Amino acid sequence: MKHSSPFWFIVKAAIAGLAVAFVILALRPDLLGQSRPVVEITESTPQRALAGGGPVSYADAVDAAAPAVVNVYTTKIVTERASPLYRDPIFRYFFGDQLAPRQRLETSLGSGVIVSNQGYILTNNHVIEGAADIQVALRDGRSIEATLVGTDSDTDLAVLKIDLQALPAITFGSSENLRVGDVVLAIGNPFGFGQTVTIGIASATGRNRVGISTFENFIQTDAAINPGNSGGALVNAHGQLVGINTAIVSRSGGSQGIGFAIPVDLAKEVMSQIIETGHVVRGWLGVEGQDITPQLAESFGLQGVRGVIIAGVQRNGPAGRAGLRPGDILTHINGLPAIDSKTSMGLIAGFSPGTQITLRILRAGLEMELKAIVAERPSRAGSGRG
Repeated sequence: MKHSSPFWFIVKAAIAGLAVAFVILALRPDLLGQSRPVVEITESTPQRALAGGGPVSYADAVDAAAPAVVNVYTTKIVTERASPLYRDPIFRYFFGDQLAPRQRLETSLGSGVIVSNQGYILTNNHVIEGAADIQVALRDGRSIEATLVGTDSDTDLAVLKIDLQALPAITFGSSENLRVGDVVLAIGNPFGFGQTVTIGIASATGRNRVGISTFENFIQTDAAINPGNSGGALVNAHGQLVGINTAIVSRSGGSQGIGFAIPVDLAKEVMSQIIETGHVVRGWLGVEGQDITPQLAESFGLQGVRGVIIAGVQRNGPAGRAGLRPGDILTHINGLPAIDSKTSMGLIAGFSPGTQITLRILRAGLEMELKAIVAERPSRAGSGRG
């Protein structure tokens, strides 16, 4: 039976129209007035991990750096206090010299980094401070007595020298290019167990106010650093030196994920001066600064003012001769902002002695400029003075 009547023609047309509408709505649902949410994401290009690098292994970096990391053993003579009873003639009559001051040998350990095949080694000042004897043990089994070239307590750095042939020197990287999140490896001699490698990231850069040394610009890392690691190497994923491991923040004495290293760029500058002249030359003005706290800003009406309050001026020092007075607010040094006392002291230290600099200050609410001639910073100047 054939369906050729107009009724069946209308039915076929309706079915075809519904099919077309269904397809259109499936492809363009927004025609119903409802739009699907669009999530914009950025996808990285898939990368294949290569053996010996990246997240697979850092053995190549360790192989490049570890031979240059040494163990440093020191011996110092410590004089013990005499018993208070030693001054009593009666006790001295009965006990003789048993209560007298005694000397004993105290040993300690740390780490160091061979930075030149000429035998120069970088380590921390606190590792060798007061040592009567310094022994260096290399990874290849050789051991030798080291001589002290010089120290810089203001940055807690020291330079040693050993006389051996075919020394493995580390390759220097750049701490300026180090970014937070970069992988770093700490190599040293924790607890005297022998050379150990730990891994982490650069947690922060430019850390100061740690209270370890006068001039602080530390790399913070969560790579495990323990007693004995001091003076060892902090290297990047290519085995290049980026820092000298220095200290940890710990309540238990062990690593808790907060360690500090001296940036290699700073260490290199200090080392060069120690080798060339035996000491480090820094600029100095003879002032003592105090940061502007919210409380001080409120009491002195300094809201919105950034700078350093001059708390003291050394008599006949460079700042005193320039006319700086206690109570002045130092806002700029040679056009650079004096953000706080630490920053200001670092800026001043960076000028060579004899350099004339411009100090912009506020005095009684009035802005003025003074000219000062930078002098050489005295050794072991107070930590709060610039």
